[in-house]
Amino acid sequence: MICFLTSRPDIPGTDFILNPANRFIEELRQYYPRPCRALYICSDPDDWEKMDRYASVMKKSFEGAGFSFQSFRTLDGRNESRTRELVRESDLLILAGGHVPTQNRFFNRIGLRDALRNFGGIVIGISAGSMNSADVVYAQPEEEGEAVDPAYQRFLPGLGLTKAMLLPHYQEIKDDVLDGLRLFADVTCPDSMGRTFYAIPDGSYLFVHSGVEELRGEAYRIKDGVLTQIASDHDTVLL
Repeated sequence: MICFLTSRPDIPGTDFILNPANRFIEELRQYYPRPCRALYICSDPDDWEKMDRYASVMKKSFEGAGFSFQSFRTLDGRNESRTRELVRESDLLILAGGHVPTQNRFFNRIGLRDALRNFGGIVIGISAGSMNSADVVYAQPEEEGEAVDPAYQRFLPGLGLTKAMLLPHYQEIKDDVLDGLRLFADVTCPDSMGRTFYAIPDGSYLFVHSGVEELRGEAYRIKDGVLTQIASDHDTVLL
């Protein structure tokens, strides 16, 4: 299995043009299956209209960069009983972005971790999809009330595709305030005691291949309450 766990694969502010930064497109071309049967696995299994729209946009983004598909299907609440079959019949899986806990519940409900055990294709994670790819997922609070809710679960079982707990869109959220708390200084850094998180901006990604995990592009390590930049754009860091 080859994994590209991105913050987002397209260039922010464009009409969903794939981002070539840090050799993303170049690397993907090297491993891209031909013909390619793709499966877009949603983040909200019940919001069919939104998920269908996002899937359509993502398909056009990849096609615009020259990637073709023999088929492009969506896995959501309408066909979740066919999870194993759909995964088995696919060469490329795209894990959608969205609300991490909502997607995590869906992934666990359909047994996606087990369904992926013998999958030998490519996985592309987008934001929440990349976060939920971890063995243990850090569900950084993002919606109002989550940062101060004692019942909100910040650590969840994930897909086990990587040990790295990723935090996407760092350039957008690094100065966010949620529920009166500074998201990183007051929430995420304290949560990192005894743990390690990796924050990446759009354009960076985690590349997993042959048992090797590489952070490509600008990246930050948050460990034991301390945030440190560990890579700049165009850099590669082995985890």
